[in-house]
Amino acid sequence: MGSRALVRWLLSGVLLLAVVVGLVVLVRDDGAGAVAPAPVPDGSAQPWSARQAGRAFLDGYVDPDGRVVRRDQDGDTVSEGQAYAMLVAAALDDRGTFDRVWGWARDHLSRPDGTLSWRWQDGRVVDDASAADADLDAARALVVAGRRWEDPALTSAGSTLGTAVLDVETVPTGLGRVLTAGSWATQDPWAVNPSYASPAAVRVLAAAAPDPRWAELDAGSRAMLAVLLDAAALPPDWAQVHGSGRVEATSGAAGRGGEGVRYSYDATRMPLRYAESCDPADVALAARLAGPLSRTSGHEAVRDLGGTPLGDVPSVVAAAAEAAAAAAAGDADRARAQLAAADQLQQQSPTYYGGAWDALGRLLLTDPVLGGCPPLEG
Repeated sequence: MGSRALVRWLLSGVLLLAVVVGLVVLVRDDGAGAVAPAPVPDGSAQPWSARQAGRAFLDGYVDPDGRVVRRDQDGDTVSEGQAYAMLVAAALDDRGTFDRVWGWARDHLSRPDGTLSWRWQDGRVVDDASAADADLDAARALVVAGRRWEDPALTSAGSTLGTAVLDVETVPTGLGRVLTAGSWATQDPWAVNPSYASPAAVRVLAAAAPDPRWAELDAGSRAMLAVLLDAAALPPDWAQVHGSGRVEATSGAAGRGGEGVRYSYDATRMPLRYAESCDPADVALAARLAGPLSRTSGHEAVRDLGGTPLGDVPSVVAAAAEAAAAAAAGDADRARAQLAAADQLQQQSPTYYGGAWDALGRLLLTDPVLGGCPPLEG
């Protein structure tokens, strides 16, 4: 072989190796050959539509069997993720994905009391306690899907799951009925996560299967959040409610662990859930966060309850939360700018949680298909 031919042969080999390495980096094989979203270079990201954001989440994190994989978090699965994908698939009119995701959750996470175990990994449930937000979201998704595809079986499954939420994950208090953190929160004071409450989900489920406890839960959740926002500018990730109705912010679930009382990746969901409510009183609570969240422009997810950032790491869900608060306050231009920022952050550094809330942020704020009253036009 001549020297020039040898050089060409060596260069071809190097290029082939580079392509193979690149594919290995982009394809994260979790047993089903699923392809995670590839990062987009800084400066080239473009705003997504709700459908584009939704497809990116479903295509990037749902395996062919319907398991939603947290590819950036040890490849485990949580009931929250299954519920998020069900909501997105129902909104996008993707019956195939919806059926697979719900089927996987039903077959692998169902508990005897009708709720869902919250965490699965390495072929088995590793924590069989329930998470109330996931159950409420999944029940809502089932009812929405049943209505959209005229399938009474889905509506019935959603109503049954909703009743389990009322039976297992709510308690009456001096403030009214509140949503506890899950099946494990069984003692007074009850552990609660303010971002778990979803007025729109309650509305959807109450319409499908009337039960006076839904109205009690709606009023109690609003009252609890109002108490927390009267005490601080931002809601905490975790709190506890006493039977008397006394509410206090806590560090971590049930006051254990955590990194101090703060507003972070859990609490950021609260303005999104309340901004889409059809009750003006709920929207007003979301609007109260607009001022504290607009003091900085770095989309920091971790803040003290006064709104001061406790770090400079930007977050997709933080940007979506800022959009929700702005929309609730009537600032549509700022809201759309924050949604675009969420898109850019997710495209540049894709994550499971960011992908879920990039999609859900747009859907909850702009599209009534999930049964809420979005504050922005699609």
